[in-house]
Amino acid sequence: MSVGQVGVGIVGAGIVGCGAYRCLTTNPHAIERRAGGPVRVVQVADIDWAREREVDIPAELRTEDAFALTRNPEVHVVIEAVGGTTVARDVIRSAIEHGKSVVTPNKELIARHGAELLDAAREAEVDLEFEGSVGGVIPIVRSLKESLVATQINALYGILNGTTNYILTRMSREEVPFEEALAEAQAKGYAEQDPSADIEGHDAANKIAILAAIAFGRRVTIDEAYREGISKIAPADIRYARDLGYVIKLLAIAKRGDNQIELRVHPALIRLDHPLAAVNDVYNAVFVEGVESGNVMLYGRGAGSLPTGTAVAGDVVDCARNIFRGSPGRVPCTCQGEAVVRPIEEIEAPNYIRMRVKDRPGVMGAIATLFGAEQVSLESVVQEGSFGEEAEIVWVTHRVKESALRAALRRISELDVVVRVENCIRAEA
Repeated sequence: MSVGQVGVGIVGAGIVGCGAYRCLTTNPHAIERRAGGPVRVVQVADIDWAREREVDIPAELRTEDAFALTRNPEVHVVIEAVGGTTVARDVIRSAIEHGKSVVTPNKELIARHGAELLDAAREAEVDLEFEGSVGGVIPIVRSLKESLVATQINALYGILNGTTNYILTRMSREEVPFEEALAEAQAKGYAEQDPSADIEGHDAANKIAILAAIAFGRRVTIDEAYREGISKIAPADIRYARDLGYVIKLLAIAKRGDNQIELRVHPALIRLDHPLAAVNDVYNAVFVEGVESGNVMLYGRGAGSLPTGTAVAGDVVDCARNIFRGSPGRVPCTCQGEAVVRPIEEIEAPNYIRMRVKDRPGVMGAIATLFGAEQVSLESVVQEGSFGEEAEIVWVTHRVKESALRAALRRISELDVVVRVENCIRAEA
């Protein structure tokens, strides 16, 4: 296909769509040099043009009909910035069917329907790019696809959600409770009024599923990812972790096994001397363990209008370059078969356990006996002190299989001297 300019259509003029528009229009001459020809936004679709926006999109570019945009012969690349998995999926399918390359930062859509959409793009000989779906401005998708393609990647550790990282940073610095830190995040616009997608780990799970598929070359079913949120983390856990030489982060983990992969998102203790421990506030990072490459970490802002818009614009330039060269539709997916995800019960890791017990002689011995009965080896134990008739105990285990630890904690919870098990957090990295 020979074109004088690559026309870009944006579906969804919200935060991400406006960020992409701004990035594509701020410095068009630099983009033209890098793409090999002019790249211009020719149409923007949104259902509500009355609301205020951070950029002024000219009236002549506006439409309320997303599917008129996907059919528009002047549009060669469609940016899907709607979000969700219903209308967004239909928009992408329509764009592909009409011979358009597609750029999307929609992590949930790619995690759930990426295989289907990538297959459709390959058959239509168009590109489907999604750098902005993971880590905002961090070029992790392209790094895994290109720069690190020659190394065997054994593990990925990601801080992939800015909201939860901000909350845990505030809890760590000021020892404020979770509810207060969440309210601050909402007041600053870092968290939605319904923050469940972030604090319960859904957002990070979608992102690590995408990265695992690329890194390990296997298609991943997002529903098989294990997920825990951060709502149970208390200032006491932050304090004990620091005293033990750790910091607590919501960590997204993907590991290669012999015939299975690990895929999980949960709070984790990270050593204070590990690079991920220094990733604070709304920043994201991905730590890659490669055989030939060694360890690599990419760090940057993980969300927001311009960081994500920058990643989206970069994908647009990539698509435009292929169109100018007459080579769109490079094989977009190299996954071979479905990944087998190891059940969480088979995972092995050291664990931190905090429990409240009755303050009487023999309690620690009784609990330690039950740990031993389930083959849970203990590394250390700390008794902080008494709280009236109760005491708080923190146990740190050696590496232990999850099923054995759960069995031990079930039996320990039934002891009449145990008031409750307050928290259990795996140690990683």
